[in-house]
Amino acid sequence: MLPSLFISHGSPMLALTPGEAHDFLRQLGQRLLQTDRPKAIVVVSAHWESQRLMVSTSEHPETIHDFGGFPRELFECQYPAPGLPDLARRLARELNAVPTERGLDHGAWVPLSLMFPEADIPVVSLSLPVSWSNAELAALGETLAALREDNILVIGSGSLTHNLAELQALDAPMPAWVGEFADWIDARLADDDRDALLAWERAPHARENHPTPEHFLPLLVAMGAGGTPSRLHHSVEHGVLAMDVYAFA
Repeated sequence: MLPSLFISHGSPMLALTPGEAHDFLRQLGQRLLQTDRPKAIVVVSAHWESQRLMVSTSEHPETIHDFGGFPRELFECQYPAPGLPDLARRLARELNAVPTERGLDHGAWVPLSLMFPEADIPVVSLSLPVSWSNAELAALGETLAALREDNILVIGSGSLTHNLAELQALDAPMPAWVGEFADWIDARLADDDRDALLAWERAPHARENHPTPEHFLPLLVAMGAGGTPSRLHHSVEHGVLAMDVYAFA
């Protein structure tokens, strides 16, 4: 059975810039295609915030370039993966979610374009209901866990750390306050200490690493959707973007 995944998507330039995280996501996708190709993907991205839970029923989701100030080449990127309206409508019923037409934001298409560059696996997007508590988001993941039995890959796409005001050069060293937060999260995950993770705001330097919470919250959904956690990848970009990837098997 497929694990659920938490993926740190970092900057949109991840799609174009070779590096440790870029290369890892390419390799991860290749491994999944060789061992257990997903029938479909359900992704919860930090870049679709909402009050109520929403689900995209788009048959052909557009590629949303929801950013500015990047090279033209990035705006020319397209990820024409099909949607899966039948699955989306089923999720809307089961989760009491609002069905809507929406494309794939960069929190979805950037990592997916590296993992599955052929764009031939259907993708359904769920919003991130930021009005929900941490426990409610983990419970959402628990409901999504049943999809894994149908060979559907559940992904939470955010960033383990995400303070854009502190961005440095791409290869800058990681400040202590970033490392201490990332290490605390990794230790709690290694211990499968879900109670501590549901109170992640108490972690060392939590507010410094997440001035707003939306990039951390997809981890709680992925955690709820899976079982035993394991860190598949760790690297840092721009000093303050921890690009960790976790599987919950």
